Amino acid sequence: MRKILALCLCLCAFSHARSELFMMPYEQAQALKSLQTALKTAQKSIDISIYSFTNRELAKTLRDSAKRGVKVRIIFDEGNRKDSRSVIGYLDKYNNITACLLKGKKAQNGNYHGIMHQKMAIIDENLLFIGSANWSKNAFENNYETLFYDDDTHIVRKSLKYFEDMFASCKPF
Repeated sequence: MRKILALCLCLCAFSHARSELFMMPYEQAQALKSLQTALKTAQKSIDISIYSFTNRELAKTLRDSAKRGVKVRIIFDEGNRKDSRSVIGYLDKYNNITACLLKGKKAQNGNYHGIMHQKMAIIDENLLFIGSANWSKNAFENNYETLFYDDDTHIVRKSLKYFEDMFASCKPF
């Protein structure tokens, strides 16, 4: 009887989890709307690690969230320092937005570094967005990409720890 009760409790605990997988370009509008809604309704924090971020609409949404008092931290790949299309300079000037740069680990032969190739956002420490899509107009209109969100506590916490580890290694923009 206890095993059945424990199983029922586990099933109930996981039955409320929200998750969704978007396949772009077929579900591009739904994917973008889902991400924008999460950014617009954030209450306390938005943590992002993104390889390439050129989508001005998403940048303005983050700006507006920061103006509402939401703390926004964004890890960009080091290559964004020289990319004129990147929104890093636009976002870094606002209060409540901290942008930093991260490059990948140094190769074993020491000749080059890897890249920070993540595409992840954690909203209010309880909702994770992750996938293949950079935050660019092309990604949400033309490319074959995926975007997945999940609110499973274990997955979000693991992702947040990963983000914190990367953020600790970042260099300010």
